[in-house]
Amino acid sequence: MQTSGSVKEIIWPAVFTACLGYLMWYFPEFIVLFGWANDAIASQNPPAGLLDFAMMAGTLVALVVGVAKAGTTTGEGHVETAFDRVSLFLSRSTMLLIVALVSVMTYEVVMRYIFERPTLWANELSLWMAGFIFLLAGLYAMQQRSHIRIYLLYDVLPRGVQRLCDVISAALILVFALAMIWGSYNEAYAKFLRWETFGTAFDPPIPATLKPMILLIILLVAIQAIFNLFADWNKLPEHHAIIDEDEVEDIIHSVEEHSHSEKRD
Repeated sequence: MQTSGSVKEIIWPAVFTACLGYLMWYFPEFIVLFGWANDAIASQNPPAGLLDFAMMAGTLVALVVGVAKAGTTTGEGHVETAFDRVSLFLSRSTMLLIVALVSVMTYEVVMRYIFERPTLWANELSLWMAGFIFLLAGLYAMQQRSHIRIYLLYDVLPRGVQRLCDVISAALILVFALAMIWGSYNEAYAKFLRWETFGTAFDPPIPATLKPMILLIILLVAIQAIFNLFADWNKLPEHHAIIDEDEVEDIIHSVEEHSHSEKRD
């Protein structure tokens, strides 16, 4: 089902993004509550309270409802698998992060160059959000099949051999994801539990959040690749031309119309 891309369709992604942002900033309170905190974290943060659990509940509700309602807009094709909705919902949250990122950068430019009062937090906050945008954009690209692929040989192969290539590609992505998780899990886990921060005046928890996020997104990309494999299995061969044939026909048609109009003049 395709949606119109109206404002009401970003409500659940907005709620999810806002609640998750709160949780990321105050997550040390959960670390203290569950008894995982070291002395530094325990001395600086109280245990999680009702507001923290309310934000966690809001995050989960927004995720479940948002995924259930997620659909494609014009140019995004159609929802073909259940996991497509997960990727599409997260992509909507990523788009909101881009808006937030631009807003923060604009605010910093105005404060720095017009009022000569630069902030201590805008640069690190921009880096933090940009990291999440970069990672989540990869998941969206995989769902849309818009990641970099070389079709020079693929297009001339029989459909059966193309399916074999698709299987090998999905298998390599899965093996890479599992290898990354296996090799980096302990480091990510340690950074997360000690809530490693950036070491600046603003001191956001960029290492504590982005390191586990890298492993999570790699896993989600691998899952999406597997779902793509099943969704594309029975499709007819596609021709991946550099220039779309329909676009060429439209250009020729417009040139011919322009030529005829000049002759009449």
